[in-house]
Amino acid sequence: MTMKFLLLAAFIVLSLSNSVSANAQPTTTVENSVMLPAKSTEFDLVKANLTKKLGFNIASVKASPMAGVVEVITDQGLFYASADGSFLLHGKMYGISDSVSNLTEESLAQVRIEGMAKFSDDMIVYPAKNEKHVVTVFTDITCGYCRKMHEQMDDYNDKGITVRYLAYPRSGVKDRLGRYSQGFKDLRSIWCHEDPQQALTKAKSGSNVAARVCDKPIEDEFNFGRQVGVTGTPAIMLTDGMMVPGYQDPDKLLQLLDTVQQGG
Repeated sequence: MTMKFLLLAAFIVLSLSNSVSANAQPTTTVENSVMLPAKSTEFDLVKANLTKKLGFNIASVKASPMAGVVEVITDQGLFYASADGSFLLHGKMYGISDSVSNLTEESLAQVRIEGMAKFSDDMIVYPAKNEKHVVTVFTDITCGYCRKMHEQMDDYNDKGITVRYLAYPRSGVKDRLGRYSQGFKDLRSIWCHEDPQQALTKAKSGSNVAARVCDKPIEDEFNFGRQVGVTGTPAIMLTDGMMVPGYQDPDKLLQLLDTVQQGG
């Protein structure tokens, strides 16, 4: 058996771990007791060190399942650091025991669940009459696959899938001159509309967006997306915190949701 074959096999195993349910319990139970801060004040020192040196906006620092490593949730995503904040890693952490589990995805799933609860009152919702499933989707009106998904809204709803939208301006919140981007202003106008559902549907069909300004957390929703790993739209979050990147047609999405619900 060649080294090339062994490396390929290892890569396939790790790739398959992404299909593990996001809220599954970690299969690796390593007690993280080596060189980790013993008090919350020491975690604060790690936070302060990374904030000062890298300019991160850090939401939390806690022990990771790996000895000597802490998990850092930032506005730029999830990172791992040494216990004193002198070293930083960006990537996925896997637990390897009887099976392979994606520990990074499990942590991000919990952050997604908390974020969906936080923004639940600020979503644009297209409810199913006979609701079986709920998905939360980061969307933008300039995204072709977002438009395609929205065109099939009746089909999603007829299959019992309620679709909730969060705003994610793909062009970012501000341009290079520090001004609000057109994408941000368009989404803000839609969310501020007296009938956001209708406004979003018209915008995704190509209609112009009438300018409106109000206090809606468009920037916060965008930052939440960046934090939990959104790199493009649509990005679909399930109620268990699992995220499915990219467009899924109604039949495929229903099949996925049914499978997850049944614990498959």
